[in-house]
Amino acid sequence: MMILFIKLPIPTSSFILQSTLSAENSNTQYHWVDYDQISDNLKMAVIASEDATFLSHSGFNLKAMKAAYSFNKQSKRTARGGSTISQQLAKNLFLWSGKSYTRKIIEAYFTFLIEIFWSKERILEVYLNVVQFDKGVFGVEAASRRYYKISAKSLDAYSAARLVVLLPQPIAQRFFHPDKKTRKKILRIQKSIPIKGFKRLK
Repeated sequence: MMILFIKLPIPTSSFILQSTLSAENSNTQYHWVDYDQISDNLKMAVIASEDATFLSHSGFNLKAMKAAYSFNKQSKRTARGGSTISQQLAKNLFLWSGKSYTRKIIEAYFTFLIEIFWSKERILEVYLNVVQFDKGVFGVEAASRRYYKISAKSLDAYSAARLVVLLPQPIAQRFFHPDKKTRKKILRIQKSIPIKGFKRLK
């Protein structure tokens, strides 16, 4: 399957199927777009927000995972995640939501395969096409049209940062009325663009 989809558009994902079959979502929105049809601002914004070491790691950020484990063990607040973009993609494509060691082991297996067979450009392309931005809204094209009425290719740095800040828990976030903490994160992501070394994905 990894070899088959090295170039071909991904028709669906585990999370999209779960959404489609859910009684809560009668109209799942998903529109595949190729890598060149996605704004570079959006690509860089998601790296800055979700996985700063994406360009250099091999699928896992052990330092971030260790920090997340220590934080979650000591804190009673919302759990911190340490997953890379590759790990999030493995979960979105093949697995289910929730937390368990079994799921994490399977996730690691698929992450390993993704990093072996797909380039960084392909991983980012697929991730941006299948990641969830709202209930029933999957991928940057559907999200761009949902929130801005424009294509993903047309997003500027601020608009891209405002979309990306919805991740990784889009349903719990408020796009139209961001709180002070969210507004600060949007500006922080925006200021991180451009990202040094991003052009090597070309």
